[in-house]
Amino acid sequence: MNCFGKKVTSRAASALTMTLLLVGLAACEEEQVEKAEVIRPVRAIKVADASNFERRWFSGRAKGTKELDLSFRVSGPLTQRKVDVGSEVKKGDVIARIDPATFKADADRAQADVARAKAALANAVEQLKRKKILVAKGHEAKAVLDRFDAIEKEARASVAATTAQLKRKRLDLGYTTLRAPFTGVIVKTYAENFEDVRPKQSIVRLVDNSRIEMVVDIPENLISQAHLVKEVVVIFDPFPDLKIPATVKEIGTEASETTRTYPVTIIMDQPKDVKILPGMAGKSTRKKGPLQQGDKAQIIVPETAILTKGDVSKTYVWIVDEAKKTVSAREVKTGNLTNQGYSVSGGLTPGEWIVTAGVNYLRDGQKVRLLEQ
Repeated sequence: MNCFGKKVTSRAASALTMTLLLVGLAACEEEQVEKAEVIRPVRAIKVADASNFERRWFSGRAKGTKELDLSFRVSGPLTQRKVDVGSEVKKGDVIARIDPATFKADADRAQADVARAKAALANAVEQLKRKKILVAKGHEAKAVLDRFDAIEKEARASVAATTAQLKRKRLDLGYTTLRAPFTGVIVKTYAENFEDVRPKQSIVRLVDNSRIEMVVDIPENLISQAHLVKEVVVIFDPFPDLKIPATVKEIGTEASETTRTYPVTIIMDQPKDVKILPGMAGKSTRKKGPLQQGDKAQIIVPETAILTKGDVSKTYVWIVDEAKKTVSAREVKTGNLTNQGYSVSGGLTPGEWIVTAGVNYLRDGQKVRLLEQ
């Protein structure tokens, strides 16, 4: 019976059933088509070699080999700041002074305390000597000797305590003068004369600019070749025609979580004709020429790019076909695990794209979209 109370014929029921089946099959086919067209976004890098350093420039900013904010260890009114921005100072030169009057008075009182303690000690020593003679002759009891011995020890301890206090007061007095710990130039001032300053409050910033450093960010696909680069060329924006020779000082071992780049520090001498100041923007590239003799180029891939399938003795990476936008697993020969990732001795060539995240969720032939592009 239908909703109107009429009986449904078997032929009509069969037609209805067939219609429902066709609709269901069509829905399944559409769902399968939709699933097949899902494109997974993946993070990937392009395998590179050291020659890429000659074709790329890396930006950075100049900084002194030594940079330090100078501060006092004691508090008080700043009575004399002898330097301004741009002042050149030598090691040991006076930078600033705090009013020393209070600290000198404290040191004088501590000196008087030491003098009194020494006088008391001298008196206690003499009395102890006399008591020892009287006890030896039987004129004094042994208990009296013990009491004067304790007095002498207490006086000796007082001398030690007051001497230590005097030393501290003299140190505080010396801390009222701020001196340059190394030769350099003042690049910033933080406090003015007659201002009350606190301990560890920055007064000036001192930079040693006899040599200049620059930190550049190297992508993770190039960092494994950075050790092959010994000499670089630097150009600073204010002097675009001046190429300054530099060398690699330090290669960072920890990548930035946001940019996936590694910091590399390069260092150079100040050029004769111009003055490179901290903060100047510039760029650097590898000096053209052969790589260092004895250095062996190697490919290093992030640890997250390596996967295993069943046989743990074999390792694979996902290779991205740039034309088809699909991935395929390829066996590679891995070596030691370094700070930057696994070294790969076979199976990869420069220029290929490999997936570096989510490798356990891919399948051969799957379509992908490169996030790094």
